[in-house]
Amino acid sequence: MMILAVDTSSVVVSVAVMDNEQLLYEAYCHHDRNHSEVLMSLIEDALLKSEVHQKDLDLIAVSGGPGSFTGLRIGISTVKGLAQAIEKPVVSVPTLDALAWNIIGMDGLVCPIMDARRGQVYTCLYNRKGAEFNKLMPYSALPVTQLAEHLSGYKQPIIFVGDGLRVHRKRIKELMGDAAFFAPGYLACQRASAIAWLGRQEALAGNVLHYQELKPFYLRQSQAEQKRKQQTGI
Repeated sequence: MMILAVDTSSVVVSVAVMDNEQLLYEAYCHHDRNHSEVLMSLIEDALLKSEVHQKDLDLIAVSGGPGSFTGLRIGISTVKGLAQAIEKPVVSVPTLDALAWNIIGMDGLVCPIMDARRGQVYTCLYNRKGAEFNKLMPYSALPVTQLAEHLSGYKQPIIFVGDGLRVHRKRIKELMGDAAFFAPGYLACQRASAIAWLGRQEALAGNVLHYQELKPFYLRQSQAEQKRKQQTGI
């Protein structure tokens, strides 16, 4: 199964090509430019350097959210257009699941956090045992203080991963002390290789979508939508 994977859920843009379980190519770009300026060139470069033609793809996997509202729209719109053009199925992979899969080779609790602004994070909690991840809480948007209070109840070491570390690491350490561990920088942010890996598992389980079914999972309303609701009550 030849898979193209895309993640634009944060400030990072990542693209990967995977042939079954073998990663052929991955690009990871952390910059301030708009994702729409670079995504297609990264995809074209990924296919060229891995010597894979669009028609050879069997599946396109994309990070479906939560994450940046603009970033998710750009990634999903691009994937939908490509899938339509080459008539291939798609898979939407939860961003937090993929982040948790960055942490391998250890058992225990893994907590991905993504910066949701205004002191909040998109988060979840997983218990990793061998090759299995068990989700211990629903996908949530929480204040960091509330998350730390909840996690302290487990009375176990917890490893944090995600772009939220850049903003909230110091505060988490203050709240949780020696119970908090943090992924190294090269594993901390979203990677398309994890999207490809989980996308393949979903496809093997028969959980593929037609491109028209693909839509982002925002988890919460945008700031503009929240403001409109406050003003109009709708």
